[in-house]
Parts: sequence; structure tokens; C-alpha cells
Amino acid sequence: LKNPGKYKSVSAFSPICNPIECTMGQKCLAGYLGPKEGGGWEEYDATELAKKYDGPPVHLFLDVGTSDEFLVDQLKPENLKQVVDCKDNIDMALAYRQGYDHSYYYIATHVEEHLEYHAKALL
Repeated sequence: LKNPGKYKSVSAFSPICNPIECTMGQKCLAGYLGPKEGGGWEEYDATELAKKYDGPPVHLFLDVGTSDEFLVDQLKPENLKQVVDCKDNIDMALAYRQGYDHSYYYIATHVEEHLEYHAKALL
């Protein structure tokens, strides 16, 4: 979203979708970019970038586990979904994986679907 038209496909496992709005994200952004004031945090927050995205149509594929301890308070995929649902040029598939958490097994189980998604976008 930060580089419109540069990538043919985008996917993520358990992404922090709105780091400005969660403690884990705020801690990371402060550590990498400094204080929020003047730090350009919005340029690294997918939800904030989606709000102002005016590039070519893009499709996102996000994947989260329903048993992920970080899902509601930290990952916040619903914040991004709410913004994307109001945009004509962003389409997002949000897969909720029943019973999966934030582990290696979750990613190992579903990575093939992401690879197929990217392969299809390149054809």
C-alpha cells in the first residue's frame, strides 16, 4: 500500500494491521522510528495507508488464527477490514483459521495456499 503498483500480490500471516492502535505496535514503532510526533508512524501502518490509498486496484490476502492470543488486542485485522470495505481499489481476503494460534504449525499448514495465491497473481 505504501508503494502502489510495485507488487503484484500481497499476503501476510498474523500481521499487526493497525500498529498505531495497539501496545505491541506502538512499542515497535517507537523503537524503530522514535516518538509518534514527527516519527511518520502512519507510513508503516496498513490501516492508515489503506485510508489514503489511491493507487491501482490491489488485492490483499490476510491469514489469522482464531486462537491467536494476539488477535483482538494486537493484530486488529478487523480495523483494516473496516477501512478496506469502503475502498473501491482495495480488495481483501481475510482467512480466519479455526483453532490455530500464532505458531509455526499454523504457518506451515497454510503456507502452500499463500504460495498458490502469489503464483496465480504472477501468471
